[in-house]
Amino acid sequence: MNRPARLRRVIGAGGPVFAEPWEARAFAMAVSLHERGLYTWSEWADALASRIKASPAHADSNVGDTYYQHWLDALEDLLARKGIGSAETARWRAAWQHAADRTPHGAPIELQAEDFDPAHNAGTGRQ
Repeated sequence: MNRPARLRRVIGAGGPVFAEPWEARAFAMAVSLHERGLYTWSEWADALASRIKASPAHADSNVGDTYYQHWLDALEDLLARKGIGSAETARWRAAWQHAADRTPHGAPIELQAEDFDPAHNAGTGRQ
């Protein structure tokens, strides 16, 4: 089945597929990297299942507000394990997210030492 037919099937299910653009990007990256042969779909499924099982909110892992976060986290884990990404890159991304969360809308985001505190990332699987 070609890509447009697959997309029509997903979109035709009714309603928005993704709540936010970043969810679509996480989905697209996971599928694209698999299609390029960076990992098998079984490896991907195992990484995603591990992330969901490790989540403190395991019971809510399939609701829209956490599901694609698990996709993104699993993708980072899998790429780091394969030597494609790094824990350092993930650490910077987590710090950036913390800084963005504490910054008022419209204000410039500035990284501070506190943004790199692993305690801020407790429960997210990020170090």
